[in-house]
Amino acid sequence: MTTPAWQRKEGQNPKGGLNAKGRASAKAQGSNLKPPVKSGNNPRRASFLARMGSAAGPERKPNGEPTRLLLSLQAWGASSKADAKSKAAAISARNKTKKK
Repeated sequence: MTTPAWQRKEGQNPKGGLNAKGRASAKAQGSNLKPPVKSGNNPRRASFLARMGSAAGPERKPNGEPTRLLLSLQAWGASSKADAKSKAAAISARNKTKKK
């Protein structure tokens, strides 16, 4: 039995995260993954950036290539973990003022 596509290269987007095939294979296993939100004030984007901005691990491999973590952050519109944290805070602040 082979592993699901989301765990193999064919289900991963080279720019970070999963591609449509990867999301479909994860959904077949019970996950409900949605494509990345690249810009705007979407609460999903703020949550992702805050969570991944605090994730353990390096942004770059020893040879200088970006890790999957950094590629995912870039796919969601952040350039680094610090940038992700600041963008998450700014998005959350904008969303709080809109609701009032």
